[in-house]
Amino acid sequence: MSVGILAHLLGKQPYKELAAKVAEHGFPYVQLALAKAFTDIDSSLGKLSPGLAQEIGGAFAERGVRIAVLGCYASLVELDDESFRYNVDRFKEHLRNARHFGAPIVATEVGNILGPDSRPQHLERLNLALEELVEEAERWGVTIGLEAAQGHLIDSSETLAETIERFPSSCVGVVLDPCNLMNRQRFEVQDDTIREAFRLLGPRIVSAHVKDLQRAEDGSLKGTAAGLGELNYPLFFQLLEQHKPHGFATLEDVTVPQMAEAARFVREGRANAH
Repeated sequence: MSVGILAHLLGKQPYKELAAKVAEHGFPYVQLALAKAFTDIDSSLGKLSPGLAQEIGGAFAERGVRIAVLGCYASLVELDDESFRYNVDRFKEHLRNARHFGAPIVATEVGNILGPDSRPQHLERLNLALEELVEEAERWGVTIGLEAAQGHLIDSSETLAETIERFPSSCVGVVLDPCNLMNRQRFEVQDDTIREAFRLLGPRIVSAHVKDLQRAEDGSLKGTAAGLGELNYPLFFQLLEQHKPHGFATLEDVTVPQMAEAARFVREGRANAH
């Protein structure tokens, strides 16, 4: 069973050095967020090209590392017109060039909202963004990976399932991070939360993120490396392998000294789930 890593967790550095570092740690694939990962590449809007993408993808491929997912963390719910346009156009640029990186997926969380009262406006923005992005993804044969996150417009399995129902294209998929679905209340019934995620989203999962959660004395939740917290990973791995055997599973919220043990935890947990 394989496990990948968010590339920038190994430190922002020149792209060839980062590719070598990922290989040195034994990860066969990465989720790559260009702006977070490289010190020698300008990935701002207008700078990506097939040549640049192949140069970066080739540097990783030479080290035996695939780029499983391009991370383009751009808010798709901005109410400011200029910011909204920039983010949508940048995401489209990632979609157009993804195949040259060797990446089948471009992923994002959709963005924070100002508050409950502004939710309808943010939802309208998201719908406008996805209308454009789904068309672009279908044109280039790339999958959009949507990820839920607390505080965002999409913050649960239910809100993510509603979005997919509005945009049922086969080019829209789910990056499933079980920790991102949790707040205090959901964590108290985490098994039900995890099962509901697979019930609603299982067929559309294209990748998974793997980290963990610990409860503080005041009941708040704190992120940590996979295997060091309280998430029911035996259940999560069982359902992940049932729905998406051998699917991408990418470490998040892990320090360099924790990486080897966290990777072992994921590999063994997934193998035991079969």
